[in-house]
Amino acid sequence: MVVDRAQQSPGMALLERVTLADVEAVRLLLAGNSVIDWHRLAFTDYEQVDRFLRVNEFDPDNIDDLNRLEELREEAIEYLTRSFSYRIPDEISDGMPVRDLLLLASRPSARKNNYACIILKAMHVIHHLAGRELLFTLPISDNELFGYVEKKVVRVVEEIRSAGYPIVEFAWSRKERDSLITKLLAKRASIAANVYDKLRFRLITRRSEDLAPVLFELTHRLVPFNYIIPGESVNGILPFRKLVEETPPLKRFSTELQHDIDEEKKTAGGNEFSGPGYRIINFVADLPVRIDPYLDDERRLTYGSVVFVLAEFQVLDAATALQNETGENSHNAYKERQVQRVRARLSGGPGRGKSATMPVASDEDPDDDE
Repeated sequence: MVVDRAQQSPGMALLERVTLADVEAVRLLLAGNSVIDWHRLAFTDYEQVDRFLRVNEFDPDNIDDLNRLEELREEAIEYLTRSFSYRIPDEISDGMPVRDLLLLASRPSARKNNYACIILKAMHVIHHLAGRELLFTLPISDNELFGYVEKKVVRVVEEIRSAGYPIVEFAWSRKERDSLITKLLAKRASIAANVYDKLRFRLITRRSEDLAPVLFELTHRLVPFNYIIPGESVNGILPFRKLVEETPPLKRFSTELQHDIDEEKKTAGGNEFSGPGYRIINFVADLPVRIDPYLDDERRLTYGSVVFVLAEFQVLDAATALQNETGENSHNAYKERQVQRVRARLSGGPGRGKSATMPVASDEDPDDDE
């Protein structure tokens, strides 16, 4: 499914509203790091906090959602006290609302800030586990679940385009069964759970200058930075240091980042079957999805109302997309290299698992499910 539309570039004006919290979020998305390794957040007011809650599918105006957050906070404190003997200050443990906890975790490094971060990290994991457990209890097929995610993503992307962001092409797809089998035969980790692109979304911007604004807006409306899958990001287009230093609205945050601007964990190595010049921004997120129609009171009270669905996102500009379809970078060349690998592995024998003529890849695979 593909939708094409030409739009005017909104230019640098769209970046004027960017906050430190936004820069940290996009940095994590591009690098594929883990929020568990952060030592602070960067929210400055309730508006930013509420936007973060909404992208995580919590409505700050809904009393049931606020109660669920409080339950998660209490469970996290109980776990931390029981398992690690933390002595959390009373003013934090005795009923501090989660919205205030998020703001406390954003203050300059201090003892209370540290406890707030610790509690939020435990809440993050507990909530994620509950969502996964909830999914296993539901009579819902992958097909139905993917439909929920597709509807959500399409709605949000259309909202972003309507706001003036120049997304000139938007496509989404599900990996076909034969393609999934081929991919697992080609991968060293040939377990179905290791395939993250069963559901894929692809966004192409008019120009490379439009990439950063679109990424910022995705973290505002759709993709929670805290559920980016660590180690699965590929960034062959938008070096973070260059982005910050060459974008005036972002440069003012360069000394406020919680890690040095050059301190990045190595991102994923990309797909080995891709061409040597293939470039893309690729990341995987465990998207939160509300499935209230499927829930009874018992499930909702036990697990909450949110499940998680892995989805891969590809973001690139039109010129790079065109370059990715030429020569060794093309989809046909990619598929041929993959097929050669599968044939070699199926035939067996030492040394036959990898073609000696296979080019070194630099980034993620080009639509291997088509």
